[in-house]
Amino acid sequence: MRELVERRFADGRVQAGGAVAGGRSVTVNLRESPLTWLRARGHVDARQFEAGERLRGDFETASLGPRVTMRWDAMPRSGGGDGLDPTLAQVAAKRRFDAAMAAVGPGLSDVLWRVVCAHEGLAAAEKGLGWPARAGKLVLGLALDRLADHYGLG
Repeated sequence: MRELVERRFADGRVQAGGAVAGGRSVTVNLRESPLTWLRARGHVDARQFEAGERLRGDFETASLGPRVTMRWDAMPRSGGGDGLDPTLAQVAAKRRFDAAMAAVGPGLSDVLWRVVCAHEGLAAAEKGLGWPARAGKLVLGLALDRLADHYGLG
């Protein structure tokens, strides 16, 4: 079952709250994200959730995830071209994402990427990282706290 809500879209980020009249909005499936699932059950607080959503937004804006469809933009007519021409928004999002992951650190960024960006459930992330069962929730909480500190969320 899908749980769809309208969210504001401003400054290249999806923001909490309803759509604004005359502004841009997107429809978000709340049951799609493991982070939302954890938030709904009280395992992640509002500060941690906001930090995770910012990271996921930068990950998506930077187009760092796998492509699931064909690229329909025109091929260059002459020469080999120099590949993709990323937009300034993509480049800025990639820089923000890299800075956030560096601030979190190598020991915590693995679980953060798996759950927030790759949408793996905690059990799958724990298994993939070779951790014991139920260790992921604690480590993810620490990673989200460090991420929230990086973003300056109070």
